[in-house]
Amino acid sequence: MNSPIVDQARRPAVFFDRDGVLNKDVGYLFESNKLVWIDGAREAVKAVNDMGHFAFVVTNQSGVARGLYEEAHVEALHGWMANELGKIGAHIDAFEYCPFHPEGTVERYRQVSHRRKPAPGMINDLLERFPVDIERSLLIGDQPSDLEAANAAGVKGYLFSGDNLELFLKPLLQAS
Repeated sequence: MNSPIVDQARRPAVFFDRDGVLNKDVGYLFESNKLVWIDGAREAVKAVNDMGHFAFVVTNQSGVARGLYEEAHVEALHGWMANELGKIGAHIDAFEYCPFHPEGTVERYRQVSHRRKPAPGMINDLLERFPVDIERSLLIGDQPSDLEAANAAGVKGYLFSGDNLELFLKPLLQAS
């Protein structure tokens, strides 16, 4: 029988936005052959793993609501990313995405969602499922909406606009 979360040792987490943080934001990415990793991104995830922290991805994927691709494409891309990270001994503990957008063209996805950043739903869902030490956790995003979601969930947020994610993240990990 699984122990309730309260009985498990809490660990810090790093919540990564995807497009613009882990990979270059090329607009509505869903094909692995178009993914270009941000310099130091895979190494940043490995650094998080090596410290014993959770590594999560929280990403808005309105391309689903806009009819540009399907949820299966998002999941396949995340599987490919996980495989690529595994090649250097790194892993993501959970990929979370929001396929909804209030102006979507696909009716079933055309809605306001508590999971779409700047709302904190994806982060809160992860906090419910994993024993996260919120005080020592952080989110790395590239948009103000990422930081708004972090703040609403009670997690420190940092805006990444640099060239190398590992160099950006390591001082933050040492301070947490």
